[in-house]
Amino acid sequence: MASSSTNMPKESVIVDCGRRRTSCGYCRSSRHNSISHGMWAHSLTVEDYQDLLDRGWRRSGSFLYKPEMEKTCCPSYTIRLKASDYVPSKEQLRVSRRIQRFLDGALDVKKVEAMEDPNTSTKSENHSRPMSEESLAAVNDDKDEVEESLHYLSNKIESVIHIFIEKGEFPSGIQLPKASVKIVSQGKRKFLVNGSEDLLYSSNIAFQIAASIKRAQSCDKAGNDSNPSKVCEKENEFSPKTIAEKLVASLDPTLKNSGLLTRACNGHINFYASSKHDSLTGSGKIASVPKKSRMERDIGENGLIGPQHCQVKRRKLEIRLNRSSFDPEEFALYRRYQIKVHNDKPQSVTESSYRMFLVDTPLLQVFPNGDSTVPPCGFGSFHQQYLIDGKLVAVGVIDILPNCLSSKYLFWDPDFAFLSLGKYSAFQEIGWVKENQVYCPSLQYYYLGYYIHSCNKMRYKAAYRPSELLCPLRYQWVPFDVARPLLDRRPYVVLSDASILQNGESPLPQNTDDIMGREFDDGGQEDANDVPMLEDEEMVESESECSDDEPDLETTSYDDPEISDVSKVLLGIKGSHMKYKDLRIALGPEQRSYLDSQLRRYRKVVGTVVSERMVYSLG
Repeated sequence: MASSSTNMPKESVIVDCGRRRTSCGYCRSSRHNSISHGMWAHSLTVEDYQDLLDRGWRRSGSFLYKPEMEKTCCPSYTIRLKASDYVPSKEQLRVSRRIQRFLDGALDVKKVEAMEDPNTSTKSENHSRPMSEESLAAVNDDKDEVEESLHYLSNKIESVIHIFIEKGEFPSGIQLPKASVKIVSQGKRKFLVNGSEDLLYSSNIAFQIAASIKRAQSCDKAGNDSNPSKVCEKENEFSPKTIAEKLVASLDPTLKNSGLLTRACNGHINFYASSKHDSLTGSGKIASVPKKSRMERDIGENGLIGPQHCQVKRRKLEIRLNRSSFDPEEFALYRRYQIKVHNDKPQSVTESSYRMFLVDTPLLQVFPNGDSTVPPCGFGSFHQQYLIDGKLVAVGVIDILPNCLSSKYLFWDPDFAFLSLGKYSAFQEIGWVKENQVYCPSLQYYYLGYYIHSCNKMRYKAAYRPSELLCPLRYQWVPFDVARPLLDRRPYVVLSDASILQNGESPLPQNTDDIMGREFDDGGQEDANDVPMLEDEEMVESESECSDDEPDLETTSYDDPEISDVSKVLLGIKGSHMKYKDLRIALGPEQRSYLDSQLRRYRKVVGTVVSERMVYSLG
């Protein structure tokens, strides 16, 4: 018999392991056909929770649950990706750039809100579009980059013109036109000289400036008798060719890190792709100013600042990682989010429900110990705050474990919906895993919760590539691209069968044809709007009913001797710990039969190793 427990638990303590039915938050069925195993955790080590995650479990507050995959209405597969292998999609990169533009003060918020209003993006409209959402996003992404580059280059020219006016190199008191840079089409480049295949953009501002100065000088000539030789000299000084050469000479230093070459050509200011960057001959796509230069727009190496951009408001983004605790400001944001985004009734969004769902945690904190086994922040449950100019705009609820960062939930300010903070937070969390591998090499994965193929709004998680799904039978990780063809046909599949077939082996026999007979109709498209991370975990807090007496395929068959042997299961009784085999001899036949059944179920769903490590409390 083990020693009595202390006030500060060091081990996992589990109670009330059973089976539950709830109404489904995905298919919105009126019947209680979402079936899961569930148990309450008084305490839980990060090692034990990591092992439970890898057997399909999740937590909602201190309640742990695992879908009963063969019987539940919407099978939920644990999904993860290896952070070091992550390849962001164009849409994910686009979101990151949009936020940077917002922070730089260069984002047209009203335009973005109009384009991304969810009320204008219905399923029927999606079906009528000739392009897929991904293709449309890629096209929009390219357009955004080109427009941003044209805007950037125009501002650079404007800045130089303004400096020339201040220095007296251009006449003052003349209304000069605004600089404009345009794309040079492939058709026009064919008729230009050799080397023009790399010509991307051009501006004729020198011609417009020369014309404005000439008109002003003509007015001066009409009122004064001028020396003809001096007039001719001035006309040469302000010819399009001379003006273009002057502008290019000042532009060159400010654009040296942009990946573009600037040349004056017969009065035109031309911008070419350098040898290190894309030309138009290969891809047919317009190259854009690299990200570094875009982030530094309006201010060049020589400090040239356009007068109309001096007052651009820069915003500061701050990300804070705090241990899970109740914060009134966070709760106010959560309440607003639930009511406005998810249409929850105000009376249902209470402080107590919020605490149970997102603040309470059974995870035992682990603090950094100076070696390479724990990251600087430690292990446990955290709230990651996103603040813009000191205002809280989003909170990500996460668990940091020995092998992964597990994303639990995200809520954000509805006024900032145009920033797609759900996608951005995932991008940041993946980056956090990469950065902290230096301190904790075992920390390699990003867990996104459950992937539900039969629920269109949850399919967005597969966009974080390359991802893996957990096989619900053998608990092996299967690449999503391998698993998807099977999921297209049936909601529940033994995913490792697909992996075995791919390797040329025969799959193990299944006894689930009757359960997997439902065909899945993939009628809709992937929801392009942000979906809160693990919104599903809230449903386990609703009223549920136990159904331990109902037989099922998963829990009534214990052919594996490791599962049926419950003698080593660790039990907790009145503060003491003992193996079940030590207690069993003191029980009567009925008590023994009941506990045998309960512990076999428990041992099967949590795994043999964990069942001998966690304490199953009997009171």
